Amino acid sequence: MTDHLRGQHILLTGGTGFLGQALLEKLLSSYPETRVTLLIRRRGSSSGTDRLNTLLKRPVFAKWRQAVGAEAAAAIVAERVSVVDAELGSTDVRLPADIDAVIHAASTVSFDPPIDDAFRTNVQGVIDLYEAVKASGATPHVVHVSTAYVAGARKGVVPERSLDHNADWRIELSSARAARESVEWDSRRPAVLKRAIADARKDHGKSGPQSTATAAEQRRVEWVEKQLVEYGRLRAQSVGWPDVYTFTKALGERVAEETLTGAMPLSVVRPAIVESALRYPFPGWIDGFKMADPLILAFGRGILPEFPGLPDGVLDVIPVDIVVNATLAVAAAPPPVETPAYYHVGSGARNPLTFRAMYDSVKEYFTDHPMPDGGRGQIKVPEWTFPGARRVERQLRTGEKVLSVAQKALLSAPANKRTRRWQDDLTRQQDQLDFLRKYADLYGVYTEAEVIYTDNKLLALHRALPGDRVEAHGFDAAAIDWHHYLQEVHYPAITATMRKATVGRRTSSNALPALRQSPNGGDVVAVFDLEGTLVASNVIETYLLARLCDLPRSGWPAEVADLVRKLPRYLSAERRDRGEFLRTFMRRYAGADEAGLARIVHERLGDALLRRSHPEAIRQVRKHRSAGHRTVLITGTVDVLVQPIAGLFDEVVASRLHMRDGRYSGFLEAPPLVGEARAAWLRRYAENSGADLPASYAYGDSYSDRPLLEAVGHPVAVNPDPHLYRHAKSRRWAVAQWKAYTLPASDAFLETVP
Repeated sequence: MTDHLRGQHILLTGGTGFLGQALLEKLLSSYPETRVTLLIRRRGSSSGTDRLNTLLKRPVFAKWRQAVGAEAAAAIVAERVSVVDAELGSTDVRLPADIDAVIHAASTVSFDPPIDDAFRTNVQGVIDLYEAVKASGATPHVVHVSTAYVAGARKGVVPERSLDHNADWRIELSSARAARESVEWDSRRPAVLKRAIADARKDHGKSGPQSTATAAEQRRVEWVEKQLVEYGRLRAQSVGWPDVYTFTKALGERVAEETLTGAMPLSVVRPAIVESALRYPFPGWIDGFKMADPLILAFGRGILPEFPGLPDGVLDVIPVDIVVNATLAVAAAPPPVETPAYYHVGSGARNPLTFRAMYDSVKEYFTDHPMPDGGRGQIKVPEWTFPGARRVERQLRTGEKVLSVAQKALLSAPANKRTRRWQDDLTRQQDQLDFLRKYADLYGVYTEAEVIYTDNKLLALHRALPGDRVEAHGFDAAAIDWHHYLQEVHYPAITATMRKATVGRRTSSNALPALRQSPNGGDVVAVFDLEGTLVASNVIETYLLARLCDLPRSGWPAEVADLVRKLPRYLSAERRDRGEFLRTFMRRYAGADEAGLARIVHERLGDALLRRSHPEAIRQVRKHRSAGHRTVLITGTVDVLVQPIAGLFDEVVASRLHMRDGRYSGFLEAPPLVGEARAAWLRRYAENSGADLPASYAYGDSYSDRPLLEAVGHPVAVNPDPHLYRHAKSRRWAVAQWKAYTLPASDAFLETVP
C-alpha cells in the first residue's frame, strides 16, 4: 500500500449512487495522479457523459469545485475522467486494457425488489462486468463492494472470510429469470382475473368500462410485482438470508470468487449500514435517505409509536467517508491472485451502537429539537417500551383489521364535513400503519440482529497507514463519537429539508388552483358538473320539485309514495352504473308535456334551482369567464331543467329526452354523458376547439367524475363523496367545500308550488 493508487487507472461502477459519488469525489480531490473510468449507462436521452456532467454539479463535489475553481475542475475532469457509455448485459461493453483496479460499487440496494430485478443487477451484473474485465485483457485488482449482511440470518461472531453456504448461483439465477414468466402466466388465470375485475368493478364501475378495465389490469400488474417480491423474500429466507437483497449480494460474491480467483486479485469489502459523512466531503453529506433515516424521521414526526427490535442488539452504522477511505485503502493493497481478501467495514465490533442507545439518542434530539407540526405547534415524540417482535406484530394485525372495517364503513357513509374529517384521520392512521408494517417487515430482522462482524483485517490495514495519512484517509470506526455524530451531524442533515418544508405553515392540498389568464381566445376550459357541484340537489330532487310544481297538493302523497317505493330500485341502479340509473329514472318523465315542463321551469323551478346553488360555485364560474376561459356545464339532468343557469356557460351538455307529439316518451335521445364518457367528450371537444387540457380545470363531486377530473391539469373535487375524497387526497388534488344558500329545500317547494 505504499503507492496509494498513485498513477493508477481505476474503473468505477455505481458512480451515480451514494457510495459511488463519495468515491469519485475522494479520487478527484485526494488522488491527483489517479485516472478514473466510469461505467455509466444511458438514461432516456441522456448519455453516460451527460449524466456525469450532471453528477458533477451535485453538493458532494461543491467543496472540491470551490477549492480548485470551476475552470480547473472542468480541466481536471477532462484530463482524468472518462466514461464508458454502456449497460452491463449488453454485448458491446468495451473496457480499457490498462485498468489497474476495479471498484464494483453498483448494485440494487432495495431490500424487497422483484426477484428477477434483484438477480439481474446483483448477480447477472457481476457476471457481465467481470467477463468484460477479462475480455479487456487487463488483470486489475478487483474490489467487489458487498454488504456485511451477506452473512445471512445468524447469531454470534462473523469473521472476515469467504461465505460458508451451498447455494448454487447458476440454478438460482436461472430460476429467478423464469419466475417472471411463470408469474405472468399465473396472473392471467381465470381466478386471478376474476378477482381483479371484481375489485376494479366495485371501485370503478360507475366511471365506465374502460376505467374498470384499466383498473383491473393495474391490479393484475400489481399482483405480479407482489408475487415476485414474495418469491424473492421467501426463497432467500428458505436458504438462510433475511431478504433477496442480501441473498443476491451473497451469490454475487460467489460469482466474483469463481470468476476471478487465480486470474486476478480479488478483495471483497462488506460495509454495514452506510449513513451520512462524518467529515468528508463535509459533515452530514448524504444523498437521499438511507436505511435508518426513514425510521428516524418517522419517530421525530410522531408516527412510529413502537418498533420491533432488541434493545441490546447492535445497529451497525458506519459513516460513508469511512467506507470510502477503507475501500480505497483496500484497492491499494491487492492480495495474492490465488487468495481473495475479505474486509468488514462497520462499527459493531469495536464501537457498538445498541438499538436502545440509538432510541435514546433520537428521543433526546427530537425532544430538544422537535419537528414542526405544519403550523400547529411541535410534535411530541413517543415513548418506546421494546415489547418485542411478536407483540408488535399482534398490534399491527389488530390495527389493520380495525382500520379495514372503519374504512369500509366510512366509504358507505354520507359525505359531509364530519365524515371527511374522519376520513383524514383514518388516512393518517392508515399511512402510519402501512409505514410501520413496511419497515417492520423490511428492517425488523436487522434491528433484532444478535451478530457482530469482526474487522480485524480492516483494522490491520488502517494501522498500516503512514502517520501523515491517518487524519484524512483513516477508517477506524472506534474513533466515532456517537453523540457528536448523531446529534450534531447526522440528525440535523436528514431533518433539514423536512423542517424547511413544514415550518410555519400547514401543508394542504385544499386550496383552489390559481386561475391564469387566457389571452389566446379561450384555450383554457373550465368544466363543471351540476348536481352536488354547482347546486345542492340531485336528479331525483330536481324531478320531484318539477313534478310537485305540476300537481295539486292533493296529489303530492301519491307521487312521493310511488317515488319512495321505487327508490331501492333507483339506488341499486346508481350503485351499478350511473347511466343505468339515469335511463331508469328518466322513465318517470313519460307522458310529460314538453311545453308545460318548460313553463314550470321558467316560472317557478328556476328560482328554486338558484336557491339551491352554491354561491362559491357561481363565483368560480364567473372568475373563469373573467379570466377568458371557456366555461362548460356537463350534466345528466334533462336539458330543459338547467335553462335557469345555462347563461353562465359557453357550452351546456345535458341529457335530451325523446319526444312524440309534444310529449316525452321517457327514453333518452342519446346515451347520457357519465363517467369516462365525459372525459371522452372533453378530449374530442379539445381537439376540435384547440383547448389546452393540461392548462384547463374541471369540477366534480362524485367518484364517477374521476375520469373527467383526470383529463385536465387542474382537477377540483367539490363536496366529494367518500371515494372521490380519498382519491383526491391521495393525488393531492384541490378539495373545495361549497355551501348552498341557507333557505331550506322545503321552503323552496312551498314558495314555488301553487
